[in-house]
Amino acid sequence: MMLFVQTYISTLLSKFHKDDEEGQTLVEYGLLLALIAIIVIVALLFLGPIVSRIFQNVGSNLNGSGS
Repeated sequence: MMLFVQTYISTLLSKFHKDDEEGQTLVEYGLLLALIAIIVIVALLFLGPIVSRIFQNVGSNLNGSGS
């Protein structure tokens, strides 16, 4: 998957390669933002069920101790 991301990023950079440094910088920031978003989404997909179980355990413990 990482190879696919690297290939995709290098393809995008080659398409947007210009002599204009400001445009190139904007594209680089956009690619970094997209890569960070992908990493966050993947992390949430893997950690979501674990965090959900933690909250369920806390909720059930609070309900059990309240009576």
